[in-house]
Amino acid sequence: MASLENFRLVVFRAVAEQHSFRKAAEELYLTQPAVSLQIKALEEEVGVQLFDRTGAQIALTEAGGILLNYSQQAYALLGQAQQEIAALSGGHAGGLALGASTTIAQYVLPRLLGEFSRAYPRVHLTMISGNTEQIVEAVEAQKIALGLIEGPARSRDVKTEPFLQDELVLIVPSAHEWAELKSIPCAEIAAAPLLMRERGSGTRRVVEMALASQCIKRSSLQIVMELDSTEAIKSAVEAGLGVGFVSRWAIAKDLRLNNSFKIVEVDGLRIQRKFQLVYAAGPEPQGLAQQFRSFLLSRAGVAKKSTKTKRA
Repeated sequence: MASLENFRLVVFRAVAEQHSFRKAAEELYLTQPAVSLQIKALEEEVGVQLFDRTGAQIALTEAGGILLNYSQQAYALLGQAQQEIAALSGGHAGGLALGASTTIAQYVLPRLLGEFSRAYPRVHLTMISGNTEQIVEAVEAQKIALGLIEGPARSRDVKTEPFLQDELVLIVPSAHEWAELKSIPCAEIAAAPLLMRERGSGTRRVVEMALASQCIKRSSLQIVMELDSTEAIKSAVEAGLGVGFVSRWAIAKDLRLNNSFKIVEVDGLRIQRKFQLVYAAGPEPQGLAQQFRSFLLSRAGVAKKSTKTKRA
């Protein structure tokens, strides 16, 4: 089923959320002049200016802010209408916007999304990725119906629900002095050159909390580099730039294919966490969001068994 929404409102919302005609054009696979023409036509239609273009960045006018609010509500209602109409014929159709923090987006979701798409071919999935903080903010702003995050949500405006077990492990270069040791004392972490995820990352938050429980304060850590993805940490470890904590999900294939880094046990430290679904506080998810939620909870256990790895 095609989108029921006026295309000019789709373009308007993209520009408003991106604060840029260029970025909106890239998101919608349009040229920048085409986006400008759509916005000009919409402004002529409503009879007011929707964007202030005088500064370095464009900004919504008061009228633009009002239209954005109602446009977002209309988008949600039309999506619900599509889902209910499709349900009359016994099918599921429409658009579902998801978000996932980077480790989940890269290593957990691809196969699950493939299975969901095969089961529900008339559902159009879109997904954004970012760190935990960014995904929670997207849920709060109603940009996505469901988020999947790695760390605590830290917001009263959302609900969370665990769906998959994970463990963070310490990896070192294969030539590192710790690589052949059975384990190392936890205190040695404080003196090691540490590669960490950026602030706002769920992985970083969980690691800092776990180390703090072993009396290693955040201020005592020798953080030599902050990186925005697990892949970047893995590459930096392989290059000998330091040691870092990563998800077991992220290294399952690496451990099978090469020996460029090793997992090192840390005495007294076991960093376990649960990946969580996050959605807006209030009523339970409905329609396609609920369908995906149920699918994910039923399939996550199967994925966990199939990717289980031995300790190195």
